[in-house]
Amino acid sequence: MKLAISSLIAGTLFGIGLAISGMMNPAKVLGFLDITGDWDPTLAFVMGGALLVTAPGYALLRRKNATLFGGKLQLPTRKDIDGRLLGGAALFGIGWGLGGFCPGPALSGLATGVGGVYVFVAAMVAGMLLFRLLPER
Repeated sequence: MKLAISSLIAGTLFGIGLAISGMMNPAKVLGFLDITGDWDPTLAFVMGGALLVTAPGYALLRRKNATLFGGKLQLPTRKDIDGRLLGGAALFGIGWGLGGFCPGPALSGLATGVGGVYVFVAAMVAGMLLFRLLPER
């Protein structure tokens, strides 16, 4: 129950942050990606702020062997770069550039009804299901 409540609080805080920063607005994201036109650098500040919060927390986790509620830490162990990672990163970038959404803001955007978000989330879910069906080599 503690995990569910803390997850709800963290998710709500994340969604509020996305709304305040304007990251649920695809035009804002596409403005950041338009480096040769009317470039909007605000997404860089949002990303920088996220790194300032995440880096110390991640460093703290690396010194622990359990979560705050006593669960096992599941930190990534792989360090190699393979075709699946590169393909996934490319698909993410293409989807981000075409739709102006990444997964977090898209899910938050479902509550707002921002244009195109339902199509994007449906395509994202379809891609996740397709990934599960592909054999790992």
